[in-house]
Amino acid sequence: MPIPPLRVRAFTAVSALGDGRAAMRDAIAQGRSGLRPLGPHDFGAEPMAEPLSTWVGRVDGLGQPLPARWAHWDCRNNRLAWRGLLADSFADEVGAAVQRHGAGRVALVLGSSTASIGATEDAYQALDATGVFPPQPDNPALHTLHSLTGFTQEALGLQGPALTVSTACSSSAKAFAAAERLIRLGLADAAVVGGVDSLCGSVLFGFHALQLVSPEPCRPFDEARRGISIGEAAAFALLERGELGSGGLQLLGHGESSDAHHLSAPDPDGAGAEAALDQALARAGLDTGDIGYLHLHGTATPKNDEVEARLIGRRFSPDTPVSSTKGMTGHTLGAAGALGAVFSLLALEHGLLPGTVNTRAPEAGLQGRLLLAPREQRVRAVASHAFAFGGSNCVLVFGRYDGADS
Repeated sequence: MPIPPLRVRAFTAVSALGDGRAAMRDAIAQGRSGLRPLGPHDFGAEPMAEPLSTWVGRVDGLGQPLPARWAHWDCRNNRLAWRGLLADSFADEVGAAVQRHGAGRVALVLGSSTASIGATEDAYQALDATGVFPPQPDNPALHTLHSLTGFTQEALGLQGPALTVSTACSSSAKAFAAAERLIRLGLADAAVVGGVDSLCGSVLFGFHALQLVSPEPCRPFDEARRGISIGEAAAFALLERGELGSGGLQLLGHGESSDAHHLSAPDPDGAGAEAALDQALARAGLDTGDIGYLHLHGTATPKNDEVEARLIGRRFSPDTPVSSTKGMTGHTLGAAGALGAVFSLLALEHGLLPGTVNTRAPEAGLQGRLLLAPREQRVRAVASHAFAFGGSNCVLVFGRYDGADS
C-alpha cells in the first residue's frame, strides 16, 4: 500500500567531488571525476607498507582533529561525518528541527559498513613495547560500529531513537527506510538519515583479495570494466512530516530484500533486487513508467553490473535515462545509498541528470539507455538502487511536489 510521503527538508554530501551540493552540481555539469591514484599517505596514521595500484575517491583535509569537546570520538570516519554535518549548514537545519519538535522527537539513523575500523587499525600499529594501547586508541566506544551514530547524536544534541544500519553497500539507503518507519509509527516527527564510510586498509585490501579492485578509474557498465574504485563520503538528509510548497522534495517509497543466494555474488536473475524495486514502487503508488530517471548502483564489477542491466532491460522503458555516478566518487560502500539519494535529489531539484563518467562502450543491454554525459531534463520522480555484498538490496523513490493540481 502507498505510504504518506515525507518531506526532505535538507540534504548534503561531502565526497571526492568536494563539500556540499554546489560542488556536486558543478561536477555533474562538467562530467568531472574525483578519482585519483592511491598514495601511501592517503589514510591511516602510518604510510601503507604494501603498495596497491588502484584509484580512489579521497576527501582531502581530514587530518584536522575533531573539536576538543568530541576528542573521545576522534577518527577519520567521524572527521568526515563532521565535515558533512557542516556542509550546506546541515547542522543548523537539524537544530531548527530540534526547536520545532524537541530533541527527543528527532531520530537518527545512519549507515556504515566499517565505521571507525580505520582507528582500530591505527591502534594496533600504536601498541607500545608491552603490547598496551595508548590512551586514545584504548577507548571502547570509539571501536564499535555505533561510533559514527554515537558521535553524530552527541554533536547534534539529539535525544530521539538512534540506530546504526550495517548491511554493506545498502546500509545508508536502508537508513531512509528505517527512519520512515519510525516516523510513520509515531516514534519521531523528524529524522536525520545518512551514511559515512572512509578509506581504510581493511576495505581496500579486502576487495583487492577478492580481485574486485580496478587498476584504473572504474568504468560502470562498460564492456571493458575491470572492477571498483573505492571512495569515501558523508551524506545526510533531514526527513520530516509537514506540508510541502511548490518544488518540495519528498521520499515517496522504499523497498528492501535479501537475495539469500550467495555470500558475495548477487542472484543471477536479480530476483531480490526486483523485489525491492516492486516494494518501493508500491509504497510510492507508482509504476516504472512514472520514473523519470534511475540512479543505478553500478559498481563496475562484472556480475553486479550485468544483473542490474538485465533488471533494467526487463522492467523499464528504453527511453528511461539511467546512469551510475561511481566513476565520479568511487564506491563509497556504506555511504553509497545516501550519496545516491543526494544525486537523485539534485536531479529532481535542478533537472540535471548525471552522466556515467569514464564509461566509453556500454554493454549491449544498456546501449541507448545509459547516459554517458549529463543531460538537462526535468523529472518528477526518480529511483535509486543500492545493492549490497551478499544480496542485501534497497531501492528508494523520491519525488518533486509541484502543487496539488500537478
